[in-house]
Amino acid sequence: MTLLYSEVEEELRAAVRALLADRRPPSAVLARAESAPGHDADLWKALARDIGAAGLLIPEDLGGAGASAREAAVVLEELGRAVAPVPFLTSAVMATGALVASGAGEARDLLASLATGESTAALAVSFAASPYPPGPAWVRAERGRLTGRVTAVAGAEGADVLVVPASGALYAVDAADAVVEPVTSLDLTRPVATVTFDGAPGRPVAVGLAPLRAGLALGAGLLASEQLGVAEWCLATTLAYVKERHQFARPVGSFQALKHRLADLWMEIVQARAAARNAADALATRAGAAEAAGQDGRAHDQAVEAMEAVDTGESVDVEVAMAVAVAQAWCAPVAVHAAEECLQLHGGIGMTWEHPLHLYLKRAKADQIALGTPGDHRDALARLADLPAPLAV
Repeated sequence: MTLLYSEVEEELRAAVRALLADRRPPSAVLARAESAPGHDADLWKALARDIGAAGLLIPEDLGGAGASAREAAVVLEELGRAVAPVPFLTSAVMATGALVASGAGEARDLLASLATGESTAALAVSFAASPYPPGPAWVRAERGRLTGRVTAVAGAEGADVLVVPASGALYAVDAADAVVEPVTSLDLTRPVATVTFDGAPGRPVAVGLAPLRAGLALGAGLLASEQLGVAEWCLATTLAYVKERHQFARPVGSFQALKHRLADLWMEIVQARAAARNAADALATRAGAAEAAGQDGRAHDQAVEAMEAVDTGESVDVEVAMAVAVAQAWCAPVAVHAAEECLQLHGGIGMTWEHPLHLYLKRAKADQIALGTPGDHRDALARLADLPAPLAV
């Protein structure tokens, strides 16, 4: 039986939580978001230096920690709980996952530079891209030169390297060779941008798009842990408030109607924790099995094959794909529900810009449509489980 959290993971959680509480509590994140929305470079450097977050999933021989998805999930829980404006998900999980899965020489060089946190990377795909069906080819490559335009790219602003799918392959492009135009994002703590390539020189990273889907699948599975952290903060903050807020000479939390609402929310979050941990464990187990089998670091290949086979019903290993689909289908709406309950039960305070709650609601709503909507994941889960759709009437 796998422990929900190992001792190492609890120690990592404590370290991340202490650093965030000291450097960027939610109130500080809110104050910064008003004046300088986007990634917090100083906080990211502290996480990379003191925690080793940037290289958590990078092999030890490349300067990383060689940790698993379980440890990365714990970090994302704490980052979600603090709505920390850092590129951990986009650079240290999604882009890193794609590069690790490719295993090529250029990818290894990039991973070595990412391990210290001195540079960051971003997948040049829409943040709404699903890991299941093949997405449209927004960029084309001709003789090593990339041309095209991609919208809603998360983490591109401030990234040093862009990992770009083009003409059926993956290329690494220096961000300086592309035009990155920040656009207004619903989530003030996670910027998105439109990225344009006009003959930008690209370095081949991988042939085929399996590594891209590996990065998207890893991102979707671990995004559930960030959503769990958002939901837990909302519940804890709401509980504290309803114990202090009095009405009719009683704490409002003593009213039975609110007790039932909060009890129902607690149950949803307990189930979200189980789903998120199951996805992280499935991803970590598959990575460990692939490494033990000597598959040259292609940790997510079989899971990716399952993702690619969703539309055909043919799957090598559906366990990881199903775990990711279940986690996203459940955790995304739970995070939104928790944020909405937090807003409503805070009354007028919850509607003010001065309270950090709106950052959590915006993060929850943005995450809900990131890396596939809950509906996308439910549809994929039905096909993976061979459950026929209802007959049309």
